[in-house]
Amino acid sequence: MHTGEEGMTPHEPIDTGHGWLTLINRHSGERLQMRRIRRDGEMWLELQGTLPPNQDGPPLHIHFKEHEEGAVVAGTLAAEVDGAQVRIEQGGLVRLPMGSAHRWWNGGTETLRFDGFARPVVDLDRFLSAIFDVINSGSARRPPLFYMAHLLWRHRKTQTVLIAPQWIQAVLFPTIVLVGTLLGRYRGTDWPGCPDRCQAAPLFT
Repeated sequence: MHTGEEGMTPHEPIDTGHGWLTLINRHSGERLQMRRIRRDGEMWLELQGTLPPNQDGPPLHIHFKEHEEGAVVAGTLAAEVDGAQVRIEQGGLVRLPMGSAHRWWNGGTETLRFDGFARPVVDLDRFLSAIFDVINSGSARRPPLFYMAHLLWRHRKTQTVLIAPQWIQAVLFPTIVLVGTLLGRYRGTDWPGCPDRCQAAPLFT
């Protein structure tokens, strides 16, 4: 990571057509659609995602208050879950328990499609909206540090990306956010990952 602004592009509105919040990673080609639904007395987040061949999904991360599960509709999903690697072929089920450290990538030669749910949804849709915004604003694998730190620090009780041990993040990120605030990086709403422009997925009724 770095603190420069190389590769930043103007913010483009997130597509919310057809009742879905649609996010696209401009570097990897990952496409993610989300919408909130009510099921069994809870609010769930429905997910539909695709990832091209030979591309990585998100880095190692944890959802502290949400379970994630679903099915591989096409292709092969490879994943690391709490240190163990797994491969799930088309038709296979994936379960990522609350609190598990996990990452995933396309483990095959065709486009991966995964459909699933996160439950009960807390803030995963807002977090993903923000993280796609930050990633798209920087160069590949080098998102702007001031904005990533702000995002991860404000969501630290519900989500984390394990780019550094958590005790280091607890010291480093608030320091970076303080410096960014003094430098004016978070003025207004036109900056990557700003909470005011990172919306929740629409509710499907």
